[in-house]
Formats: sequence, structure tokens, C-alpha cells
Amino acid sequence: MDPPEADDPFASLQPLEGGWSGETFVAEAGGDRTVVRIFAGLRHSPQAAEIQAALLRLVRGLLPVPEVLEVRPGLLVTSFLPGVRGDLLLPTLDDAGLRRVGESFGRVAGVLGGMPLLTRGVFADGELRIERYDVELPDSLGALAARAHTVLDQERRTCLVHSDLNPKNLLVDPDSLEVTGVLDWEFAHAGHPFTDLGNLLRFDRAPAYVGGVLAAYGALRGTRPEHALDLARAADLHALVELASRAGENPVADRAAARVEAIVAAQDWHATE
Repeated sequence: MDPPEADDPFASLQPLEGGWSGETFVAEAGGDRTVVRIFAGLRHSPQAAEIQAALLRLVRGLLPVPEVLEVRPGLLVTSFLPGVRGDLLLPTLDDAGLRRVGESFGRVAGVLGGMPLLTRGVFADGELRIERYDVELPDSLGALAARAHTVLDQERRTCLVHSDLNPKNLLVDPDSLEVTGVLDWEFAHAGHPFTDLGNLLRFDRAPAYVGGVLAAYGALRGTRPEHALDLARAADLHALVELASRAGENPVADRAAARVEAIVAAQDWHATE
């Protein structure tokens, strides 16, 4: 994409804090702020902007997501949502607050887990056509890979998966501790109902927070906390291994690599580094 001209309304873009892609910006005009996402580079589908716009329209009213204001090839403009990023808020909370915000996050995962789709795969275009794919865990996991597939096969449903549902992509009202925004749908796909739950519980493991997430998820989806946690950890293995393969790119990938090493050593997906 060419750089904006001086009279372009997007000429004075400021990078949005917290992102590593360098593709998300805040624009301000007349006192109103909008978020501009530029899909540049080969890692994005040519339909990336259209796919994200369609997903936001699909879930709007069910989850707090920004309003789509404009879609162009390679560019998406949405409204700016209020709130504090969850990853910044969690370290400031006591156990009561951690449980409340965990419940808020668990409800988001529960809503997503209840949005059925017929086929597992990736979204191919703005009509949300699904191209089928099969998830295979790497041999580096050893016998754990076969055990994970056995556990995950207990739940055969397919649902909408955000696939990057972690506190960094959740905005929270610091007073009510309710979620005000679910951001960054770049990796969304049709997949296993416990994938998003696994992402939420990957690194944030304070007992009060975990208890809140599992309680809220279970209230919506009817799954016992201990069973949900087991499914969540198994469902998260594929994304965790993929993230670990990018160690050195950012602190989260480095942490994922350490987590995978601990999991493989213990042959236990609940292991920590």
C-alpha cells in the first residue's frame, strides 16, 4: 500500500500501543478517534480486511466489538472502543478482582464456543467461506500428541474461534471489570470449541482468575471446570507450539518456547516452565 498523501484523512496515523505487527493505528479527526488496520505483506490473505469486517459484523451484538466504518482492499477502519487492555489490568487486581475479570473473559469464550459452524477450516473471503484443514500436532510432542487427539475427540462440535483470545486483545472497564472490546480477529477460524478457553488460560494461571474463567465458561457451555481445563490445555497445544516456533521475535513467543519445553519434558500439557 502506498503511503498516505498529505491531504489523506489517514495521514496523521499514530501506532496503536501494544501491537507487534506495526499495522494498527489510531486516527483522530474532529475529536473522534478511529482504528485503522493496514494489512501489508505476504503473511496476510488478499481478503484479510474483508474477512475481519465480516467477522466483526457477524458477532456484533453478541460480543463487544468495534463498528466497521470502512473497508478497502488491504485496509479496515473501525470505531475506537474504550477500556484498558486486560494484560495491563490483571497485575493490578486482588483475588476478588481477578475472579470477576476472569468471569468476564470466560463469558466471551463461552459465547464463541456456542457459535456453531459446520466445517473446521480457515475463512477464505468476505463471505466467510471455509476452506477445510486438519490440525496435526507435531511429533516433537511425543505420546502427548496422541493423547491430546483422544481427549479433543470427546468434543466433536465446530464453532467460531477467535484464536488469539488472551488478555492483550480484551479491553476491560476498570471499574465494572466487564469486557468492553474483543480485538484483533486476524487468526479467527472455524475450529475446536475449547481452543479460545485454552488461549485465555495459557499463561495467566492465578487460581482466582482461572476459577472465574472456568466458572463463567461452564455456566454457558455446561462443562465441569476440571474437564474444561483439560480440554482447554489440549486444544491450546497446536497454537502454543506454533507460537513457540517464532521464539526470538517477541517476549510471548519466547515464553511459549519455554512452556513447550516444560510440557514435552513432563509429557503433561498442564506443566509450566
